[in-house]
Amino acid sequence: MEKGNDEVEKLKSKFVSAWHNVKYSWALKSKTSFSRNSPVFLLGKCYHFKVDDEESPTEDCSFQSNDDGILMGNVEAFRKDFASRVWLTYREDFPALFGSALTSDCGWGCTLRAGQMMLAQGLISHFLGRDWTWSEALSLQPLDAETWTSTAARKLVASLEASLQGDRPMAPQPVPPAQGGAEEADTHLREVYHRTVVSWFGDGPSAQLGMHRLVELGRTSGKRAGDWYGPGVVAHILRKALEEATDPGLAGISVYVAQDCTVYSGDVIDSHAPRPGVPPELAGGVPMDTRAVIILIPIRLGGEKINPDYFNFVKGILSLDYCIGIIGGKPKQAYYFVGFQDDSLIYMDPHYCQAFVDVSTSDFPLQSYHCPSPKKMPFNKMDPSCTIGFYSRSVEDYNRISSELSKILKPSAKEKYPAFTFVSGHGRDYELLRPAEKKEWPFIRDTRRLGATAGDFVLL
Repeated sequence: MEKGNDEVEKLKSKFVSAWHNVKYSWALKSKTSFSRNSPVFLLGKCYHFKVDDEESPTEDCSFQSNDDGILMGNVEAFRKDFASRVWLTYREDFPALFGSALTSDCGWGCTLRAGQMMLAQGLISHFLGRDWTWSEALSLQPLDAETWTSTAARKLVASLEASLQGDRPMAPQPVPPAQGGAEEADTHLREVYHRTVVSWFGDGPSAQLGMHRLVELGRTSGKRAGDWYGPGVVAHILRKALEEATDPGLAGISVYVAQDCTVYSGDVIDSHAPRPGVPPELAGGVPMDTRAVIILIPIRLGGEKINPDYFNFVKGILSLDYCIGIIGGKPKQAYYFVGFQDDSLIYMDPHYCQAFVDVSTSDFPLQSYHCPSPKKMPFNKMDPSCTIGFYSRSVEDYNRISSELSKILKPSAKEKYPAFTFVSGHGRDYELLRPAEKKEWPFIRDTRRLGATAGDFVLL
């Protein structure tokens, strides 16, 4: 009987994956328009698309990865920067998640994926620096909706036929990208770090920061595979995942999660101290006497809806070079926000269901981990519940960050209260002691008791 239930769950998972590919494929076909007259900000970098030719009547430029038009301004630099960010989406046909028959996170794992993307950006900043871009970013194949949906339909039919026959469909063998000429040693080393970071987020039980590990950590708080996770919960899961990571490469970085919208400077400084017995390293193998810290701050920017007065604050945050993005979205859909133009947010969408990739091989394909197509969303559609991330390399770096952010956080007459605050000392100094379970997972609520739907963001 149990085997029969597992088969039903597997078939259900395949249908959900196919449905999501159809449901979100319209976004692949649509172009994203960017104004040529307004700057575009991407994780602290500013790009201008203004056309020098004053006779040009066009005021907007549309982004589509297969656009044959002439690139104006530094559009190409923006495209390369965006496509170099690590893109982590729904996956299917990976090994079953612990305690379930689920082999896909389609329909429920989007916030975990958005959290993975933000953590990946923190790791890229740590090992490669904010200025790093992938050499193959501009050669990514366009995301074509018709190809995507027809492929999904063929895969679904093949999967169902194999299930009826009792056989598991054979996974397609990845084709390694064509090799170019000899590369310099530094470029090769950077590509090794790039590939290593991506592999940490692989979809298998052994991946240090993969879906299997995050779901397993969520179980300690009563969460299971298939449940929906809010951005605050994800922040704590990411902290725990990095804290318990066994790969020596991750010994030089930690995650700090703010308590009740308050960053305690003493706790962050303590987090910068090296892990006992393990000397942290940076790219190039240079020993350091400190750990870098990824600071995650779960906040709420309004009541039931986003407070428009906070948009300038969000713009200010995404304009900082040490900002690693925002885990957010709109109700029932989580996104990873990385920038803005005018009154729209630029994001990476985790809702495209892609095939499992075995990252244990040395030459696994990287193409599906990078997105060539930026998307935009009006700020007023943003859900108020989100988690902001920053990367701090050292205590000196943190002192600069806290000083600069304190200026941005000064509330206006409209806002009345800052989104979060910096306080000297440690959290324990303020007697913020509570039951162990509540202190460890302060953003978890019983959604059934609160009457919230499975897709709502958890109230912070």
